[in-house]
Amino acid sequence: MESGNDASTDGALTTLLQAWHSGDAAALALLMPQVHAEITRMARSRLRGEASVTLSQGDLVNEALLRLMAAPPPWQNRAHFFGTFALTLRSVLVDHARARAAQRRGGAWRAVTMTLSDLGEESMVAELLTLDALLKQLEALDPRAGQVIQLSCFVGLSRGEIATVLDVSVPTVDRELRFARAWLGEQLGSPLAG
Repeated sequence: MESGNDASTDGALTTLLQAWHSGDAAALALLMPQVHAEITRMARSRLRGEASVTLSQGDLVNEALLRLMAAPPPWQNRAHFFGTFALTLRSVLVDHARARAAQRRGGAWRAVTMTLSDLGEESMVAELLTLDALLKQLEALDPRAGQVIQLSCFVGLSRGEIATVLDVSVPTVDRELRFARAWLGEQLGSPLAG
């Protein structure tokens, strides 16, 4: 996240987000140049190391924006927008991974030559789907801990920004992060760094 945003810039962005939610297409046109660099950085970060993903950075950004444009929520602030965008990126990637896994299971029979890189690709898809399933379990067990870990790990919000988005204290965010990391580490069989 950019740290150089001041309150007036955040306020202007929030005003544009709220106007967009209300159906103002001009607000969306003014908003996009202001958030483009950050949402592109977020997509690039999500794709880094994901050799199994056949989506381009631009396709990922566009698909996430299309999903948000279909039903924009009532935006609270800048952090809420970027948090929602990051979760939408995750959703696009998970849907893409599921589609690829389904494609491998079905379809016409044909001769296939497997290489080590193909096995790695399948493994990456499986890891993404496993992580998504674990995050859903965590959200069912402790919804706030699920939100906190996603806003921290997938969105890159600071502890203070997470506290603002969720309207809780920073110590509460810290407790939820510790719990979420410990729970996920236990499920994965190895502690999560944090």
